[in-house]
Amino acid sequence: MSQPGTSTGTPSPNPPSSPWSAAERPDTDATAPLWFGDRVGAPAPDSAPTPTTWSAPVPPSDPPAATPSLPRRPRRTWPGLVAVSLLSAGLASGGTYAAVRAADGPGATPTAPSAATQNVSPATTSAAQDIRQINPNAPDWTATAATVTPSVVAITVATQGGGSQGSGVIIDGSGHILTNNHVVDGAQEGGLQVTLADGRIHDARIAGTDPSTDLAVVTITDPPSDLKAIALGDSAALRVGDPVMAVGNPLGLAGTVTTGIISALNRPVTTGDNQGQGEPVYTNAVQTSAAINPGNSGGALVDADGKLIGINSSIASTGSNSGNIGIGFAIPVNEAKVIADQLIATGAAEHAFLGVNLGDGEGQDGTATRAGARIAAVTPNTPAATAGLRAGDIVVAIKGITVESRDSLIAHIRAERVGAQVTLTVLRGGARQDIEVTLAARPAG
Repeated sequence: MSQPGTSTGTPSPNPPSSPWSAAERPDTDATAPLWFGDRVGAPAPDSAPTPTTWSAPVPPSDPPAATPSLPRRPRRTWPGLVAVSLLSAGLASGGTYAAVRAADGPGATPTAPSAATQNVSPATTSAAQDIRQINPNAPDWTATAATVTPSVVAITVATQGGGSQGSGVIIDGSGHILTNNHVVDGAQEGGLQVTLADGRIHDARIAGTDPSTDLAVVTITDPPSDLKAIALGDSAALRVGDPVMAVGNPLGLAGTVTTGIISALNRPVTTGDNQGQGEPVYTNAVQTSAAINPGNSGGALVDADGKLIGINSSIASTGSNSGNIGIGFAIPVNEAKVIADQLIATGAAEHAFLGVNLGDGEGQDGTATRAGARIAAVTPNTPAATAGLRAGDIVVAIKGITVESRDSLIAHIRAERVGAQVTLTVLRGGARQDIEVTLAARPAG
């Protein structure tokens, strides 16, 4: 289900160690996307940019050209998948983007005013700082920015064809940084550098990558003792309308913050490179109105208290506008931290498996018709077969959360742990039926 007609996955439930605190095809009906998958053809920069001091970004000599729009696929639009554009680090620094964002240079580091309280653990400077907004309906964003910015880094990647940039989030004091797989994909040996918020540049290496979820962890080679890990939130507790802030390195402008709200939850999104190679990424994403642009990939989406709630990864884009249009997507932190635990421990992530071939479909739900994920076939000796799922069943919910398409169900399965028991609500013979399924590990290959 990881490809059309195959099963999807999600990570192992018991990684050996954890730095965290407790806590196939894109649908192009909605937009004609531009895929930010190509690297900049210019030579790689000698060093990562200083994130806090500059005048205006210098555009590259050869700005990247937009790729053609993907062909439209006939399909209903309202329950369908939003087609989006990957935020490639390769487009992070310059071109026409820099021309319209030249005035967005960072200002002085703000101090926390009285509208929010801050508490820092006295034990170590690498401990996460805690903010409590006095009025959650009117956040003091200066306090949030001051707390979160030191935990977000700029990532510079040297590739065979040149260089690119992206963002990352410090998740512990050991030098582990969570980012997107597409930010570091193709990095040459010794071609990875991390620039901290105060301008210090460190060499880094890839600890592990997971293309299925577009997540990766890089490790600073010789991490300083004063790294500040970000505080972790709970993406399951989010509500539509909650205020959020995006922090990252858009267009090479390190330390940039933008604000908005959570526009939607469990938004099924798929992304992939513009050559159609590799496994598509399916995510039930956090949708936000906070401005996200190329280079924000791998950066932090935080709540008003400065807690990480998602990893910024993609944007929706029309054929005539390849920049931010107010529709951005982030991988929920609850999914991201489970994958990161495994990448740190073993360098790879394990994914869950249902064992069905899927398509889009509709079924009779009482007197109404409901869209969902239609089971085209059930593979023998799989969790789906053991649970009694049948070809022709229309899955309309998982764990009580609405499923309106094949892509939505794939994303939900990938977000589950191996061994998790989930309740699928199916339409069969015009009636609803709940079926318990225990997910297994996806077979290799």
